Amino acid sequence: MFWNALAVVALLGQSVSAQNMLRFACSQLTIERADPLVTPGQSPAPHTHQIIGGNSFNLTMEPVNYDPAAKSTCTSCTYSEDFSNYWTASLYFKSPENGTFQRVPQFANGGLQQDGGMTVYYMPYSAKNGKMTAFKPGFRMIAGDPMSKKNNRVSICHRCLGNGEGFAPCDAKDTGELPTKYCPSGIRASIIFPSCWDGKNLDSPDHKSHVAYSNSGGLGSTSCPTTHPVAIPQVMYEIMWDTGRYKNDAWYGNGKQPFVYSFGDG
Repeated sequence: MFWNALAVVALLGQSVSAQNMLRFACSQLTIERADPLVTPGQSPAPHTHQIIGGNSFNLTMEPVNYDPAAKSTCTSCTYSEDFSNYWTASLYFKSPENGTFQRVPQFANGGLQQDGGMTVYYMPYSAKNGKMTAFKPGFRMIAGDPMSKKNNRVSICHRCLGNGEGFAPCDAKDTGELPTKYCPSGIRASIIFPSCWDGKNLDSPDHKSHVAYSNSGGLGSTSCPTTHPVAIPQVMYEIMWDTGRYKNDAWYGNGKQPFVYSFGDG
């Protein structure tokens, strides 16, 4: 799916009401070649990530033994009780003229104030009887697969902004890969995490086998698979990439566009 999106989440208590959705901005904490899930302890990691959340983020964050909510003293998120860490790959403009790279900045999402970073959602779509199970301390998971070439919109999608598009993520207006046309108001990337859990493991060797999408896929429903019967809050990121500044008709169309993620896919 041309992406590797990761999260360490432990925001909520032991149970959570499914009546409301949380939506809040998180400014940039740091941008560096670090990935404590996929390549723990390795510095530098294979590619850069943009990281938000609690200030205890580091290269080694072992599940069970390391709970960022207990280690952090401040956060880059506007929801001041959220000491979790969230991170995704960075986006770069690759000049078609000389091959140089420039990191694409982010801008604030609608109605929010932030310096770079992302918008984080906690959504109740998999709740049963108005309740769901909260994330346990030390829980973590990933969404997306940089090795996949399937152009579906289950976990990752992109919206070309600037032509009166709607707001719902990962519908027919979105693409799994980066848009191949100029987007005057930027590109919105949405990363949707699984909403069903096996009820036992805080993590798994591949960081995703302990969770699953609901039977409807993508944005969750109350129907979790029997292998992962426990409904958990569905996390979604939105990243607003400021690609409108890169305007040149020769760079777009016929299957081409000038952007690439830090792990190499476009």
